[in-house]
Amino acid sequence: MTSKITFHKRAFMLAALCLSVLSAPAFAGDVQVAVASNFTEPAREIATAFEAKTGNHVVMSFGPSGGFYSQIRQGAPFEVFLSADAERPTRLEAENLGVKGSRFVYAYGTLVLWSATPGFVDDKGAVLARGNFQHIAIADPATAPYGTAAVQTMKKLGLYDTLAPKIVKGSSIAQAYGFVDTGSAELGFVALSQIYKLSKGSRWVVPASDYTPIDQQAILLNPGANDPAAKAYIAFLKSKEAVKIIKSYGYAVH
Repeated sequence: MTSKITFHKRAFMLAALCLSVLSAPAFAGDVQVAVASNFTEPAREIATAFEAKTGNHVVMSFGPSGGFYSQIRQGAPFEVFLSADAERPTRLEAENLGVKGSRFVYAYGTLVLWSATPGFVDDKGAVLARGNFQHIAIADPATAPYGTAAVQTMKKLGLYDTLAPKIVKGSSIAQAYGFVDTGSAELGFVALSQIYKLSKGSRWVVPASDYTPIDQQAILLNPGANDPAAKAYIAFLKSKEAVKIIKSYGYAVH
């Protein structure tokens, strides 16, 4: 009798083990992702959803797109790059550092002039011409596409030379936002996604015609070319679930 009980117990445990293995996500692993600073919050939400669905783990680094481009060229082991522009992923593909044909636009960004002070920024951006402020924050245009867009906007308005002495540059759009949020700068150009869910402050959504379109592209990099987890992440970024998250932060997705 004892041997039969033991046999059945072992059989049950074996069956349970097999079931757990069969139900476990295939190819579970880590995905190294470089993320442009403007996309920080949506990327975190997408990672949570992706991990819950696949069992893979997303290891994210946040910073300016230009900085990541330089790091990738120097051999940084990122598997996926979510840039804030199309230029750098295009270069990486041309330089054979990214997988051919894997590039796509995951979001279209919007530039906003924002102040943490209610009523300070009007809905036409006329505050720029008034110039009644000491500092205006932008991301460094040398490394951050949103910084480039900010400079283009000021030049389009014919105000760049006047405002140049008041400009404080953040190393990324995240730092530019921080300058404004803490009051170090009275106003600044930030990404719509950074303030989309905020009710405080005042803002002017810059017309798209004032700057080059911010087509944010993703690319699968060579270190992830044969990694099922990295490929799964890229696929998930195109899913309805991910697109819904992206749109919830004010991005356009076509």
